[in-house]
Amino acid sequence: MAVKDRDRFSTATRIRLLGEQTAARVYRSQTKRQARRSRLTGRAALLALVLCSMVVALAYPIRQYVSQRSQIADLQRQREQARARVEQLRDLKARWQDDEYAEQQIRLRLHYVLPGETSYVVIDPNVAKQSRFEQGAGHRPWYTNVWDGVDKSDASAQ
Repeated sequence: MAVKDRDRFSTATRIRLLGEQTAARVYRSQTKRQARRSRLTGRAALLALVLCSMVVALAYPIRQYVSQRSQIADLQRQREQARARVEQLRDLKARWQDDEYAEQQIRLRLHYVLPGETSYVVIDPNVAKQSRFEQGAGHRPWYTNVWDGVDKSDASAQ
């Protein structure tokens, strides 16, 4: 027994036992780590792959859906504006059917007067003093002045 006790306390025996214990701990930690990794890695990779493919497959149709919905909203807004404009034009047409309104507009826009009435036109004295040359019309060719007159008359009609 004395030989057995001596072996138990020898340095070589202690180092061998320490190595075995360390090897057992490392082996246990590796098996636990491998068990944890192998349990979730395959499923997680498959789930990620499925989710990515779903996102890629649905991205374009969803973008098209959103853009088409915005186009539909724009068209509905334009339709409502057109309906409102049609109503305004119908009202204006109905007003022009009335003889009193037509006479009022003719007198206002064309400066017509009934027989026996006197028409007065008030001219701004500052504008009347300026000649066409001072207004800048003398420096331009004649056709530019004519075109400006057409533009001004067109703008006043609106």
